[in-house]
Amino acid sequence: MKSTKPAWSVLIVSLPTRNATERMRVWRAVKASGCGVLRDGVYLLPASAQALFDAQVAEVIAAGGQAQLLHLDSKDAQQEQAFRALFDRAADYTALKAAIEGLRGKLKRPPANLGREAAQLQKNFAALLAIDYFPGAAQEQVQTLWNEVLQQITAKLNPGEPQAASGRVKRLERAQYQGRTWATRKHLWVDRMASAWLIARFIDARATFKWLAKPEDCPKKALGFDFDGAAFTHVGSRVTFEVLLASFGLDEDVALARIGGIVHFIDVGGVPVAEAAGLEMVLKGLRDSAPNDDALLASVTAIFDGLYAGFLKSD
Repeated sequence: MKSTKPAWSVLIVSLPTRNATERMRVWRAVKASGCGVLRDGVYLLPASAQALFDAQVAEVIAAGGQAQLLHLDSKDAQQEQAFRALFDRAADYTALKAAIEGLRGKLKRPPANLGREAAQLQKNFAALLAIDYFPGAAQEQVQTLWNEVLQQITAKLNPGEPQAASGRVKRLERAQYQGRTWATRKHLWVDRMASAWLIARFIDARATFKWLAKPEDCPKKALGFDFDGAAFTHVGSRVTFEVLLASFGLDEDVALARIGGIVHFIDVGGVPVAEAAGLEMVLKGLRDSAPNDDALLASVTAIFDGLYAGFLKSD
């Protein structure tokens, strides 16, 4: 059945010629939205993205201009194709792909600013994803490439990070995992931080933690997490935090699942999450300032407690 909702939103704006500053501001805003330009002052977006135009209507009127927001369908298949062509991101993905491949070419002798270059590419990719209203093979190809390169970068920046295992995640009984010693690599980063918090708060309230100089130091009776061969580590596309959620039946907790999405994005990339950049900056600061991993876990526990409480309230 054909949708009764119009497929497109059209913004028509007219500003006083004397107001060059406002004209430039509006132009930059509509360009950032990734809209199609039908002609000067006439812009097109899929109806699902109309909210991006709403703010511009109010701003143009406040500046003494005129703005109209219209909704329409294409008159035929040819016009629909022409409209969609305005949103072709192939050139953007080609440029991004070249930049990612260029960074991968540096990995044999990683530059000192490798982390910053990777972060900038991630930011560029996220911005492109936000305006790719008709994703297709190009996005999928670049996403696959970026995931591979990001994994290689992570391995360079954080030696010892686990490789994803294959197989299914088995459901376990929390009652059988009480009062245990849990071990992971020292100098904690996001997946290990969040996993340790999850263990202490939701899985084993009497847990003790051991921080390992190398995975081989893991005691036989300890439950290892987030390293190759550990009892709990990456499985398929899931990071360790997400594996723990699934293993102990915690993945139905919406607030924990949202934290899992943030941890996943910071740790291995993937689908961008709004809260990730701020949390990553806070966790880096705490890691750099903590005297040891025990103190670091205590600090990040308060952060994850607050994040969990906030998500519970918002849900």
